[in-house]
Amino acid sequence: MSENTLHLITTYVEQANALRARFFADNAELVDKTARTMAVALARGGKILFCGNGGSAADAQHLAAEFVNRFELERPPLPALALTTDSSILTAIGNDYGFDRVFAKQVQALAAPGDVVVGISTSGNSPNILAALRAARDKGCVAVGLAGRNGALVPLCDYALLVPHERTALIQEVHITIGHLLCKLVDHYLFEAVVELGPFLEDR
Repeated sequence: MSENTLHLITTYVEQANALRARFFADNAELVDKTARTMAVALARGGKILFCGNGGSAADAQHLAAEFVNRFELERPPLPALALTTDSSILTAIGNDYGFDRVFAKQVQALAAPGDVVVGISTSGNSPNILAALRAARDKGCVAVGLAGRNGALVPLCDYALLVPHERTALIQEVHITIGHLLCKLVDHYLFEAVVELGPFLEDR
């Protein structure tokens, strides 16, 4: 391996590690609040709906699978959906109404009040994610956004988890870490520390 190649590897890894550490140092409490809200929704019979484009679509499917199958804890399946997987629905909506509506119409059809809708967009400005989050608000759902430094999704979200960077690949690496921690914390609240959810189930 050449010195240039080694430099590329070490520089990328150092930047990724520094960004991840900075995000969680600044946002650990927000991640916890988001996970607790998801746990409350699930405890009340709700579900979690994920959506995103490209790599974020893959993240949506990945995280839905972690909830439905399992993350690390052996526990019952939890109801979650990725709105990125049904090619007939996606192409029907895209053909008839445009790509901007492919997630919003699914939220309108499938979400119920109290569900959690998670929109993933590295730019924070993807039109179909913005439309999905607006539909979530209209349905009385909790709206969660994962984005980069900022974006138009922020005012549409109850919880906006923003990674302070412009580089898509690095933002996505932190996004999947956030997603894994949301899975881990939801499992913790639902199956390891149920008593901690008590006050929140009573308040909402």
